[in-house]
Amino acid sequence: MEETIKIFIYIHAFFGGLGLISGIGSIIVKKGSIPHKRMGKLFSIGMITSSLISIPITFIPNHENTFLCLIGLFTIYLVISGNQILTFKSKSKLSANGLDKTISGSMLLLSIAMISFGAYGLLLGKTAFILFMFFGGFGLLLTIKDFMFYKNFKALKNGWLRNHIGKMIGAFIASITAFIVAGLGLGSILSWILPSILGTIYILYWKRKLN
Repeated sequence: MEETIKIFIYIHAFFGGLGLISGIGSIIVKKGSIPHKRMGKLFSIGMITSSLISIPITFIPNHENTFLCLIGLFTIYLVISGNQILTFKSKSKLSANGLDKTISGSMLLLSIAMISFGAYGLLLGKTAFILFMFFGGFGLLLTIKDFMFYKNFKALKNGWLRNHIGKMIGAFIASITAFIVAGLGLGSILSWILPSILGTIYILYWKRKLN
């Protein structure tokens, strides 16, 4: 059984590495170019596959990790939402559909669960649970912005592009974080949070540039 789990962990690591490398490539090349789109597809495939494999592993005895499970779900949301938001580029799209709202609504509920779980852990004196509060709050903020965007996206110039960049860079941050924590074995709270802080600064830079 343990050998089978190791195989899945290696597959998970392979697709995570694919996501990391293609993510770097998609950031470096010109936005909107064919190489950017191709690397973006590889990035999406790598991150979603890696996350999907990691989720059941976190429930297996001796591998239990509730936080990694939730981060895997968070990453899937970022990638799927980041790609789905491209549909708002079309002038024929007049409003958010059921799929848009389901993606954001699911993450909204997950974020509330993460915040609640984090608050419960902190009440028990477990400081590491601050990570649930941090990422849960981040997810809650993103989903609230999603619904604000759905309500008024026609009036926002390049709103779909800013949203797409923010979500995909967010997913890239997740791949960097996974590499630091799982690949390099650095599991401190700073190792989890610092990539998100630096990535957020980069996202704000791009949004200001687009404005």
